[in-house]
Amino acid sequence: MNWLEALNSKLSKGGAYISSTLFVALVVLVMTEIIGRSFFDYSTMLADEYSGYFYLGAVFFGLAFTFNEGGHIRINIVTSRLSKNKQRLIDIFAGSLATIILGFALYYGFLFMADSKDMEMLSENVSETPLWLTQIPITIGMSLFLFASFVFTLKRIFNDK
Repeated sequence: MNWLEALNSKLSKGGAYISSTLFVALVVLVMTEIIGRSFFDYSTMLADEYSGYFYLGAVFFGLAFTFNEGGHIRINIVTSRLSKNKQRLIDIFAGSLATIILGFALYYGFLFMADSKDMEMLSENVSETPLWLTQIPITIGMSLFLFASFVFTLKRIFNDK
């Protein structure tokens, strides 16, 4: 179990580093666009499109780390009044349900990415970016989140808070 937790920690931290890097890249891109337009009458013509891609990537790569750090919203008005064993059972149920739902989301996210690649779909903007490239962070981020949810559920099953 410890090796799964260590792997989960390393993977989620890697996702958090990528997420942070994407946020910095987003800020640099927007600042470049602002400075270019304000002082040089120049536009990258990509800032609007790519800032959306960077934001999407940052969000999905950060999901697992946020989950592991307890940063997702958790309603515990009812569970806080229950015994530790009942809280554990609810955690197991919620973790199992989340893992199943994330599995479906990952599966369909992967199919979405594969279809975009097979149909050679391009963005409708100036860059004509292949859309499957922009959907890779969805698949990877969802995989990391699924793994984090799975490890959480296993920890609660084996009562390893």
